Amino acid sequence: MTVLANDGAAPGSEGTRRRSVPVAIAIVAASLPMFMATLDNLVMTSALPVIEKDLNASVSQLQWFMNAYTLAFATLMLSATTLGDRWGRRRMFVGGIGLFTAASIASALSTSAGLLIAARAVQGVGAAAIMPLSLTLLVAAVPEAKRAMAIGIWGGVSGLGIAMGPVVGGAVVDGFSWQGIFWINVPVAIVAVPLAMYALRESTGRKQPLDVAGVALAGLGVFLAVWGIVHGNDDGWGSFGVVASLVGAVVALGLFIVRERTTPHPVMPLRLFRSRSFSMANVIGLTFSIGIFGAVFLLSQYLQIAMGFTPFEAGLRTLPWTAAPMVFAPLAGFLAPKVGLRPLLLTGLGLQAGALFWLAARIGPDATYASLVPALLMAGIGMGLTFAPNATAVLVDMDAPDHGTASSTNATLREIGVALGIAVLTAVFLAAGGALTPLGYSEALTPALRVGGCFVLVAVVAAWFVPTRK
Repeated sequence: MTVLANDGAAPGSEGTRRRSVPVAIAIVAASLPMFMATLDNLVMTSALPVIEKDLNASVSQLQWFMNAYTLAFATLMLSATTLGDRWGRRRMFVGGIGLFTAASIASALSTSAGLLIAARAVQGVGAAAIMPLSLTLLVAAVPEAKRAMAIGIWGGVSGLGIAMGPVVGGAVVDGFSWQGIFWINVPVAIVAVPLAMYALRESTGRKQPLDVAGVALAGLGVFLAVWGIVHGNDDGWGSFGVVASLVGAVVALGLFIVRERTTPHPVMPLRLFRSRSFSMANVIGLTFSIGIFGAVFLLSQYLQIAMGFTPFEAGLRTLPWTAAPMVFAPLAGFLAPKVGLRPLLLTGLGLQAGALFWLAARIGPDATYASLVPALLMAGIGMGLTFAPNATAVLVDMDAPDHGTASSTNATLREIGVALGIAVLTAVFLAAGGALTPLGYSEALTPALRVGGCFVLVAVVAAWFVPTRK
C-alpha cells in the first residue's frame, strides 16, 4: 500500500509533482521523531537519583528537570501549529527536530542543575513543534481507509515513548552515564530528518496571525499553577508566594479564556469545544495524564529507593507496564471502527484506575516486586487501549484545516497534565511525610497513588460521554 507524497508543496498550490511512498514509511517518518520527543518526557525518571548526587540537586530541582520540559512543550504546541499552518507543517516539524537535538546536546553537557533545567526547557520548545504536527502530517499522508490503523500505530508509539522512558533511561545510566540519555537523541535525529523530508508531504493550513497575547496568558497561567503546587509543601500553602502564584494562575487562565472568545485569531479556538467528542477527549487527556504520569514519576524512583534496584533493573521491572501498549494500542486502532470509541476508552481507563488503586494497596515496607506485576500489566493494557481511541476522538468531528489545531490542543492539555501530575502527586507524597528512604518513600507513595487513581476515575466519567459512533 502506498500514498502519494508531494515534493515540498501544499495541496492545491504550486509544485504538484508527486511520488509514491509506502504507508509504512510514512508512519515511521511521522512517528520516529514523536517517539523521541515523548521518550524525553520521562526518560530522566530512572536517572534522577544519580543526577541528584552528581549535580547536588534539591527535590524541587528534580521536579523542574521534568517540568521545565513539559511546560515549554505544553505552552508552545499551539503556537508551533499556527506557525506550521503559515510556514509549512513539514518545515516546522523538521525545524523542531533540529532544535530538540541541539538542546539534547546542551543537556548532556550541563554542569549544574540550573543549566540542565534551562536546556530541558529548550528541548521542550523543539518538542512542541514535533508532537502535534506529527499526527497532522500522518493523517495527511495516509488514505482514509487506513487512517484508524495508522493512528493506532501512532498512538502505540506515543504511549511507548512515554512509558519506555524509565527503561531506556535506566539502561543508559547503568551502561554509560546520565548524560547518555540525551546523546541517544542525536543518531535518531540524523535518521529522522531525511526520512521526514522524503516521506511526508508539505502542507499548510489556515494562515492567520499568531495570538501572542493568548500564548503568553496560557503559558503564564500554567507556569504559576505548577510553581505554586511545587513550592506548596516547602514554603507553606498559606505563604504569600504560593497563594499569589495560585491566584495569579486563575486570573491568567481566566483572561486567556476571555481573550480566546474575543480575538479574531485565537491560538485555541473555543468553537472546537462545541464538539462533544473533542471536549470529552480533552478532559480525558488532561485527567488521565495527571493520574498516570504523576504515578510513573514516583514509581520509577520507588523501585530504586525502596526496593534497591539499580536504574536499569528498575527500568526492566516496569516492562509489564511499558511493553503492553506495543500490542494493545495497534489493536485498539484496529477495533475502534468496529466497536466504537467509548467501549475502548472505558475499558482502558478503568483498567488504569484499578491498577493505581491496586498498587496503592500492595505497596508497603514488605511489598515484593512479584505482587506488583499484575497491577503493572493492567496499567499497560489500559494505556494501550486509551491512546489511539482518544486521538481518534479528538479528530473525528474536525474539518481537515482544523486537524493541526485540534491535535495540538489535545497534546497541550496532555502535557499540562503531565506537569500537573508530577507536581500534584509529589505534593501529596511530601505532605504525607515522603522522604528519599525506603520506609519514608513506601508509606508516602500510597496516598499519592490513590489521588492519581481518583484523577483517572474522572477520565472514566468523561469517557461515558464520548459519542458512541463507530
